[in-house]
Amino acid sequence: MQNTERSVFVTIVGVPNVGKSSILNRILGRKIAIVSSKPQTTRTRITGIFTEGGDQLVFIDTPGLLKPRNQLGEYMVKAINESVQGGDVAVLVVEAAGGVRKGELSLIEKFKKSDMPAILAINKIDTLKNKKEELMETILAYTGLYDFDAVVPISAETGEGFPALLEELKKHCVEGGHFFDDDAFTDQPEKVIVSEIIREKILRLCDKEIPHGTAVVIESLRERDNADIMDIEVTIYCERDSHKGIIIGKKGAMLKKISTYSRQDIERFFGCKVNLQTWVKVKEDWRNRSALLTNFGYDKRNFD
Repeated sequence: MQNTERSVFVTIVGVPNVGKSSILNRILGRKIAIVSSKPQTTRTRITGIFTEGGDQLVFIDTPGLLKPRNQLGEYMVKAINESVQGGDVAVLVVEAAGGVRKGELSLIEKFKKSDMPAILAINKIDTLKNKKEELMETILAYTGLYDFDAVVPISAETGEGFPALLEELKKHCVEGGHFFDDDAFTDQPEKVIVSEIIREKILRLCDKEIPHGTAVVIESLRERDNADIMDIEVTIYCERDSHKGIIIGKKGAMLKKISTYSRQDIERFFGCKVNLQTWVKVKEDWRNRSALLTNFGYDKRNFD
């Protein structure tokens, strides 16, 4: 008997640094969304596709909800709002400890206004000392605020709880075919994946000195004829000359490290050798300049 094809669009939401991208990567079994200990790492809506049997789950990983401080921040907030409205079910990711946060209250209000079905995913349960008691406190705090369809304790670090989360999400699938090929895992262009990999390395290696004032633009990406090698040329934009010096480092040491770690991840992603060339340029206050934001790949409609 042939499986009936069903699908569902799932929006992953939460405040910064609760593990949304880690959850998406864990479900897909590969990295398509960058992960950093710094908040507000994700800037765009990353779509991941998980197909199992007749069911296809289309995930939208959104930026962490924040108070916008520039045009880029406004773009990120609009991305969240559009994703919540466009999904069939939302997964609100919260931490297992720490209590309800202000941003989470705002997201719950969005659920109420749209009458959005939502699943509460309580992440980082592997960090709890008194697991049973602390988990119950967290569950009671959030379920008193919204009638969640399900509550699933999980750990993106260990994978605990993920089979249960997937089963709950499959309950929201509806018949009507699949939106993507069964072997697809993302709808993101190759250039977006590459730029995000490089930006992740900058966030990790440059620590607090270069928080979020960088943009990565892929100038060219092409495979060589008759050779299993991909040539990629990249420009890293920052807002100050002092930041440029930090990214390049003494005698180019930091830029070399960023490029080396990036190349390793990109080679794993494409399954071939990569020749990566990187340059660093300054564009002052680019996060508040809509023309530059558009050139850097952010949707112009969000700045109109």
